[in-house]
Amino acid sequence: MPDTPNPIDRAGGTGPSTGVLLVNLGTPDAPEPRALRRYLAEFLRDRRVVELPRPLWLPILYGFLLPFRAPRSAALYRSIWTERGSPLAFHSRDLAEALAARLAPRARVRLAMRYGEPTVASQLRALREDGVQRLLVLPLYPQYSGTTTASVFDAVSAELGRWRRWPELHLIADYHDDEAWIDAVAGSIRAHRAAQAVPAHLLFSFHGIPQRCVDRGDPYADQCRASARAIAARLGLAEADWSMSFQSRLGRAQWLAPYTDQTVRALAARGVRHLDVVCPGFAVDCLETLEEIAVQNAGFFRAAGGEALRYIPALNAGAAHVEALAARLDRHLDAAPGAEFSAPAGRAVHA
Repeated sequence: MPDTPNPIDRAGGTGPSTGVLLVNLGTPDAPEPRALRRYLAEFLRDRRVVELPRPLWLPILYGFLLPFRAPRSAALYRSIWTERGSPLAFHSRDLAEALAARLAPRARVRLAMRYGEPTVASQLRALREDGVQRLLVLPLYPQYSGTTTASVFDAVSAELGRWRRWPELHLIADYHDDEAWIDAVAGSIRAHRAAQAVPAHLLFSFHGIPQRCVDRGDPYADQCRASARAIAARLGLAEADWSMSFQSRLGRAQWLAPYTDQTVRALAARGVRHLDVVCPGFAVDCLETLEEIAVQNAGFFRAAGGEALRYIPALNAGAAHVEALAARLDRHLDAAPGAEFSAPAGRAVHA
């Protein structure tokens, strides 16, 4: 579906010379085993996602994992699918449309998925057809990881590597400590908790990655901890009032710990009866938040003696989220074309 209407088209006119490419992880086209097999194959073939040698990994992937995992994943996706389709897809589109309206007419905005449709390559070509000469790439991952952010940059480079003339390129590596983003997450948590009659312990749950990635220099774990600490500080929480964990591990290797499923059980066992869970690593709601946290882990919590696990929704296309991302993009748009944009180390890469 590369020709799907995109938020960029709302800008109208001949178009500015600056484009913004938003990239999220992706989602299957339908909650069916065949679509899941296609999606998971593309995702799990990525060398950034699974770093095992191909001769070892591919037989496992195609011979064992996909035949068994695709039907199970399809059932989970069916449980969260809506009339608008996949939550990750429509929330991402809503966010892109809101950003397009906010940034117009300074820049055109297009949304791509790293896996699935619309592809990074197709959206880059569309931006080229729109006459874009300056390109900002914003992966919708607040915290940087080689398994996610770097994979987006790989896809961008792979497509641009076929072009004779590259646009001026700005890669935004992360926004884990962006003040406006921290305010947006804290504001969402504050509003949720103000509406509850019973106070609760707060758990920050981030998507996990294999521990070996961090051992090899991936900054993801440190950035997740920095995000959680900054948000907790903004809320004025004492150390005893909040915890942090990592979810969605795959396989038997050691992943970042503590694990979310074990943490919610442990909290219930120590007497926590009400638990609020927020997932600041996810820009929009998806399977990992709506099913894994709000359903699976809520069940684990109750089974271990807790009374209620309350999931706090992702920022999605909320006004504070849109403004936080727009403000970060504005700083790049305000830089003179061709000039080096001054930013803290690790925040932006210019090629």
